Amino acid sequence: MRVLVVYCHPVPESFCAAIRDSAIEVLKARGWEVRLLDLYAENFDPVMGCGERRSYNEHAPQDPALKSHIENLNWAQAILFIYPTWWYGLPAMLKGWLDRVWATDVAFRLPAGKGRIQSLMRHVTKIGVITTCGAPTWWSIVVGQPGRKTILRGMRALCATRCRTFFLAHYLMDASTPKTRAAFLEKVRTKLERF
Repeated sequence: MRVLVVYCHPVPESFCAAIRDSAIEVLKARGWEVRLLDLYAENFDPVMGCGERRSYNEHAPQDPALKSHIENLNWAQAILFIYPTWWYGLPAMLKGWLDRVWATDVAFRLPAGKGRIQSLMRHVTKIGVITTCGAPTWWSIVVGQPGRKTILRGMRALCATRCRTFFLAHYLMDASTPKTRAAFLEKVRTKLERF
């Protein structure tokens, strides 16, 4: 299985980095081929400019900086997103990556007239999300968990018909302790060993 790990956190020593490292260790131990995409480390530009937006519905992005991202997306059979939940959703960097890379003639093809879009992501059969969140579980649910829905409903809809998904969140991150973080890392390992 080829898995693309999409990692998004600006602080190198963050708990998300520990999650990333644990996840990659488990996936490699399972014999999976892993590619890491670290959006902050590579200084990904999440901003879609005027010209890019004007041609968005006409063809795949032409920006040479997106070429390797598109290649990684086409290579992947599984995608694992690791990021902090900020204001109940995705960090702007990750949202910008979805906007710019999951684009026309990359993730989908628009119909010539009326009709449904055609998925170009049927090769992706698994999507996972591992996130941290300062809010408690109950409040995240009340707010509607927009980050979770964006990926596990919106992006998943473009993937294989029976695409398997999972979502893990370390809630109350701001009040976490070494014990709660260790327990969560163990939960991450267990989930990925079965995924």
